[in-house]
Amino acid sequence: MSDHQNPAAELPQDENSIIAERRAKLDAIRAKGVAFPNDFRPQHKAADLQAQYGDVSREDLEAQNVEVVVAGRMMLKREAGKKAAFATLQDASGLKADGRIQLYVTTDKTGEAEMEAFRHYDLGDILGIEGVLFKTKTDELTVKVTKLRLLTKSLRPLPDKFHGLSNQETKYRQRYVDLIMSEETRRTFKARTAAMNSIRSFMNSHDFMEVETPMLHVIPGGAAAKPFITHHNALDMEMYLRIAPELYLKRLVVGGFDRVFEVNRNFRNEGVSPRHNPEFTMMEFYAAYVDYKWLMDFTESVIRKAAIDAHGTAVLTYQGKELDLSKPFQRLTIVGAINKYAPHYTTEQLNDSEFIKTELLKFGVKPFATSGLGALQLALFEETAEAQLWEPTYIIDYPAEVSPLARASDTVAGITERFELFMTGREIANGFSELNDAEDQAARFMAQVAAKDAGDEEAMYYDADYIRALEYGLPPTGGCGIGIDRLMMLITDSPNIRDVILFPHLRREE
Repeated sequence: MSDHQNPAAELPQDENSIIAERRAKLDAIRAKGVAFPNDFRPQHKAADLQAQYGDVSREDLEAQNVEVVVAGRMMLKREAGKKAAFATLQDASGLKADGRIQLYVTTDKTGEAEMEAFRHYDLGDILGIEGVLFKTKTDELTVKVTKLRLLTKSLRPLPDKFHGLSNQETKYRQRYVDLIMSEETRRTFKARTAAMNSIRSFMNSHDFMEVETPMLHVIPGGAAAKPFITHHNALDMEMYLRIAPELYLKRLVVGGFDRVFEVNRNFRNEGVSPRHNPEFTMMEFYAAYVDYKWLMDFTESVIRKAAIDAHGTAVLTYQGKELDLSKPFQRLTIVGAINKYAPHYTTEQLNDSEFIKTELLKFGVKPFATSGLGALQLALFEETAEAQLWEPTYIIDYPAEVSPLARASDTVAGITERFELFMTGREIANGFSELNDAEDQAARFMAQVAAKDAGDEEAMYYDADYIRALEYGLPPTGGCGIGIDRLMMLITDSPNIRDVILFPHLRREE
């Protein structure tokens, strides 16, 4: 057993009483001088010390006389007689327990005054420590403290040290406490950062330029979604939080930036669920002189590299089941996917609009009166096949009526050069060869306006300036959007999108 395990717990008390006690301690500290000093500069990290000296023998470590200066939050504490105590300091280093290091505080090395002050410090307090490394009889790497300072007084008690935050909503609402207590949560968000660094590096290495486009739009566009509405006081005009950056990014391609990408927030005024957050992160990228087939290969490479860099392998485990990103992703049409995962439907039935409408009603889906065969087939796919797409699968060749920004196929009437990527039964990415015919785009926008007038709140608006941009000439272009939060769910084996968003949206706290 290590020296800092099985620590003496704080006496169970009413939380308000504990806070009152701690405030009294802070008042006493204030009376003596500076309560929150800002002149301590740590020089070492716990994880680095563990990595460098963890395997050094006790004798060699003692001979080296390694002096260290560390700072962090006190997570555990136990008395070892009247003149000594052990504690555990946790800093920002490390993904696992090696972000902690043990402290040994004694009267003869630390001093009687500092030892007495230390006895009144609480779990959660942030300390500055100077000392010398040694190993205990159980080979626990430890700092023999020579100087000790209280840097920040913690006024609220930490949750139970063995169980952390047990309430999931509290974990989301008080993420700062969750991060203090949970190594798993810290690993999740460090893995997210590693994946994002990988994605940016990959895009840069392929000559994409990172850009930023507006968050406030006069006309919401680039996706089929319901926007948040706001008001600009100075301009006295209604505006929308963006639902997608697509139309602005393609304006940049018109302007001559052949390869652009953006990683940023989108906002959609829709439901909240384990897969949906109204504010979420997307990466969209656009490349001139490529088509949707090139996009599928490239998107596959981006995702595979991000998984390897964040997780160490492209073969993941998600919720107990293997998810292999190392193999080429499958490709199926909408009807092909229905045939594979719901084979009881006949070819005749899948080409019968009235049959599909009746079938959709069985799933509680009432299609719009304007829905054509392609839209109906897509709706049936979503009800019968989508949830079964565990391995990475591109669904390709979407109908034009549900793809108002995608280039129409030159060989098959009524479909577009579009794909959506699915894994573990959820959409991860959406891309297509871009529609660069200004007249065709104008006609499709008008069809979207008609659909909106017919009751489709997610149908697009007519964007006259975007049409004007296309009239100057958009080169043949391919573009794709990757749902970063959903991708991070897979990479970190997280069942809920809130697990990979530092501060997810929740109902107002009562």
